[in-house]
Formats: sequence, structure tokens, C-alpha cells
Amino acid sequence: MQKRNYSISIIFSIVFFIPFFLLSQENDKPNILFISIDDLKPSIGSFGDEFAITPNIDKLSENATVFLNNQTQLAICAASRVSFLTGLRPDKTRVWDLKTKMRDMNPDVLTLPEHFKNNGYQTIGVGKIYDPRAVDNGRDRRSWSQPFITQNKLTFPEGYSFPAGGFYQGKENREIRGKLRQEAIAKGVENINKYESERYKPPYEKADVPDGAYVDGAIANKAVDVLENIDTSQPFFLAVGFKRPHLPFNAPTKYWDLYNEDQIQLAEFQTKSKNPVDIAYKGGWEINSYKMPGIEYNENEEGLLILPDNIQRKLIHGYYAATSYIDAQVGKVMAKLKEKGLEKNTIIVLWGDHGFHLGDHSQWTKHTNFEQSTRSPLLIKDPTIKKTVKVKSPTEFIDVFPTLCDLSNIEIPQVLDGISLRPQVLGQGVSSKIFAVSQYPRHGGIMGYSFRTKTHRYTVWIKNKKSTEPIYIEDIYAEELFDYENDPLETENKIDYPEYSRLKLTFQTLAARFFNSQVINEPIVVKNEIRAKEITVSRNNMWAKERSKVISQYIMSEMLMNTKQATYLEQVLYEKYARNNELTASKDLTKDEVQIIYRETYSITSKELLLKFTNKQFEKIKELEKEKMKKLRK
Repeated sequence: MQKRNYSISIIFSIVFFIPFFLLSQENDKPNILFISIDDLKPSIGSFGDEFAITPNIDKLSENATVFLNNQTQLAICAASRVSFLTGLRPDKTRVWDLKTKMRDMNPDVLTLPEHFKNNGYQTIGVGKIYDPRAVDNGRDRRSWSQPFITQNKLTFPEGYSFPAGGFYQGKENREIRGKLRQEAIAKGVENINKYESERYKPPYEKADVPDGAYVDGAIANKAVDVLENIDTSQPFFLAVGFKRPHLPFNAPTKYWDLYNEDQIQLAEFQTKSKNPVDIAYKGGWEINSYKMPGIEYNENEEGLLILPDNIQRKLIHGYYAATSYIDAQVGKVMAKLKEKGLEKNTIIVLWGDHGFHLGDHSQWTKHTNFEQSTRSPLLIKDPTIKKTVKVKSPTEFIDVFPTLCDLSNIEIPQVLDGISLRPQVLGQGVSSKIFAVSQYPRHGGIMGYSFRTKTHRYTVWIKNKKSTEPIYIEDIYAEELFDYENDPLETENKIDYPEYSRLKLTFQTLAARFFNSQVINEPIVVKNEIRAKEITVSRNNMWAKERSKVISQYIMSEMLMNTKQATYLEQVLYEKYARNNELTASKDLTKDEVQIIYRETYSITSKELLLKFTNKQFEKIKELEKEKMKKLRK
């Protein structure tokens, strides 16, 4: 009887202990506070901008990891956010614009908040997380465990209603928009907001209103309410998305007053780079869709927008005022997190979906592959780390999904394109990533792929292809090469400068490696030792000789081969190319035949094998190769 009672007591203890143990395990998971800021370039004090007044983000940067060379995948809101939140490059999401819906392209794609929801998190969203045009009803229901908090759920201070057109609270602007609205109604216009905006849509507003009168203040207040009432028995993933400093540059007067407009510096370089690729530039779009009396948008013969200095200063002033306004809203959310005692178990991510041109290259937009458009702020704060880390090596937004999984001890989905930055966040190492990749489409089916390293940028413009398809020499439309150590303003495209020929070859090789890694359901064509631009070949043996020489010299320098090894490799490559040319007799090699050569070449020249071979091993391989070649010649 005592034995039976003892057994019952054990069962009783286990039954009641397991739920508490599991609850404890659940509570040990870190919370995630995910802050998105629209069109935010690194105009932040802690990111090196001494003019910016951003005390709250600067404070958040303390004991955090600040990624100083982070690149967006595509500098347009919808595509950038879909790529970020799925951890996939745009050519896999197939969202490159503002109108394609994420799940129309990939119905079962897994998103970052959805993955956390599937792993026991309550996922809550408020503000602009996805671009509403890219998801169902502006929210993507599958991502959230609670109904997404849309704009119509926001509240405004007494005496204020939703801003006119979604943007304006200034008395004059509201009156003008109100009259246009009445006009549109009287005319029976179907799209009233479009009617108003085509006639009056100022690119900035300075209004003496409280923070909460604008949408972003209301978003911050709603996020504070969520934190006040959040269920702390379950870990949370709270996404808060702010809409400024996206155009129009609107902010309460007190944030404009932080800056002296007379001290604002205009962009130093306001024209196209020397040796330009014309399609790299965007002209006057998107600023020219913001209309008001006194501002005219005129383009010169090169298609560049020309704005008077006083208008440029006003726009830059507005951008910085809007940035400081958002900084204050971030501060409110952080204050509530601390007040609730949640900051000690919350990982904080702050990011801007892409950069923005403020007159450099005469651009007033994002939508390019230049630095001011692609470089985007990223900050990750792990509560266990008590030091500030600044990472200068390239990183990408697709790295955040695996990083947050890694920091939260959640399985990293294998399909993701990014890598975990956990070592950098924890201050334990540097990124293994050599380059980050951005891209941007242009009319005519041309896509520009931009490879940013620590010091340079190489952009290759491809005709009628995406990186998920094999790319050949005839697909290349144009190339650009910028050297940020010697030319931080991108004043010269150095792609054809003789002194940059070796670097050009290196970038073409890196691009080739990247393109092959992206191909879906296709054989890998080009390996790391093959130039992307050398894919079209002829049967002339002189080509084989020169090509082999280039490859071997490159590998010798990049892969620590000695001269003897490189000479042997050059000969083997030449024999392989020449043999294949002989086999094809009088015709040029086909693409399929080129693929075979490249795969054969790779079997000999892969970096991992080369580093293992001694000179004696190379001599042995040389003997075996000679025997093989004799048989082939017979």
C-alpha cells in the first residue's frame, strides 16, 4: 500500500511538474522588439552622421551591434520588406515592385513572424511592416497570432482626426485638400485621394501639432499600449513600423527647430558619374509626384532633376526633422519596454528598409543601386551583451531572419538565403561574407545586380534574365565599378580603367559564383575561378591558351598556389579547352559544351582541393593527367 501511494505521488509530481517546466522553458525564450523605419538612410548619430539629432537611437546603439555596411536587397519598399521578412532574395520571392503580392508568387512562403508564431511566440504587428500593397489586406494574416493593428485602429489626440491624405495636419494643407475633396465628390470622381494628390501633395510639412497628431505618433502610442497590456507568460514578437522619414517629410515644428537650415550642406556631387551607365539613374521620380506651388521639377538634357538650392535645403531639412521625430517615437516605445521590466529579456532589431538620395547624383528617391540608396541602417541589441560592436564588413537584410532564429534558439529554416550574424551580435567574430548583393530592375527587362564589398561596388546590368536562370556573356548590358576608398561619392565608374582590370576580374568571378548559387533547377555552370564575361567561347586555341593563363594566375593569387602549381594548372586547362575545341571541329562551342568544360575544370581547381595538394601530389596528378590525355588523343 505504501508502495502504491509512493507511485501515485511520483505520477502526481510529474503531471504537475511538466507543465510548469514547459512554461518556464517558454518564458526563457527572448522577446523580440522589431522596429522598422521607412526610407531611413544611416542619418543617425551612432551610424556616423554628426549632423543628425537622434538621441534615442544613439542610446539604443550602446551595448548593441551596429552594422555600418548593411545593404538592402532591393531599394523599394514592398520588395525590400518581402525579401527581409522571408529571408529570400527578390529573384526567389519574385516581388520586384510595389504591386505584386507576396503570396500570389509563393503561396506557402514562410515569413519571419510566422516562423516565430509556429515556435510558441505571440506575434503582434502595428504600423508599416509589410508594404500593404504586397500582402493580403495590407497585413498577411498568417504572420500574426493576433489581428494586425491597421491604420483605422489608431487613435489621435482630442481635436485631431486622421491626417488629410494620410499625411497632412497643418491647417492650410488640410483646407486645400478639403476643397479638392469636395471638388472630386461634386464631379463624381471615383478615386478621390488620387484626385487630391495629383493637384496638391506637398513634399514636406512643418506643423505646430503634438507628436500624436501624425500617424507615426499614433503608431508609437499604440505600441506603448500593446506593451502595457502584453501577456508576459508567453514570449512575444512585436513588430512596430514607422512611416517617416518617407516622403512627404512631415514632422511637428519642434523637430524642424532642432536644425538651422542655413547650416545644411547640399550634396557635393550632383551629376552622373564619369563613364556613366545611363539606366543606373532614375531622373526626377519619385519627388516629382509631390506637388505644391513654388516647386517645379525640371530635368536637364541628361535626364537629371534640377532643383534650386533653397528647395534642396528645405527638403534635406525636412528629412532630418522627420528622422528626429521618428527617433522620439522610438524613445517612447523603449521607455515603456524598460518601465515594464522587459528590456532584460528582449532582443531589439531596428532597421530602415533602404536608403534615400538627398540630391547626390541629382537623385531625390531610392530606386537605384548607388550607395545612398542601398546602404541601410541595421542595429541588433541582445540584452546579454554589454559592449558596443560596430561591424564594417558587408551584411544584408536577408541575414536577420537566421540571426534572430539563432539568438532565440529556434531552428533556422534551410531555405533561407542569408547567414546568421550571431557571432557578430555577440561580439565573437567577423562576418564571413565577402559581399552583399542589391538589385534593381529597369525598363526593357534589364536587372542591375550590385555587389558591395568593404571597399568597392561592382554592378552588372543583365538583359532579360534573373539570377535564378543561367546567365551568359551576351546577357550583359553594362557594368560599373566604384572605389569607395578613393572615390566615396561615386564620381567615376572605373570599370574599364587598366589599373582596375585585376579587380574587375575578381568581381566578375564573384558575380559568376553568386549567379550560379542562385540558379534554380539548373546545373551549376560557372565556378569561382571562371569569369562571368568569358562564357562565350570560340574554337580558336589561342583563346584556350589565354583563358587558361588568366584562370591559373587568378587562382595562384587568390588561392595561395605557387608558380609551379599554377603553371601546371594552366597547361591542364589549356589541354582541356583545346581538346574540346578539337572535338567540336569547325563550329563554336555550344553553351552545353561550355558547361561540361567548366564542371570538369572545377573538379581540378576547386579551392578546397588546391589547398590540400602538395607539390608531390601535383606531380602525381600531372602524371595521371598525361596518361588520360594520351588515351583521349588516340
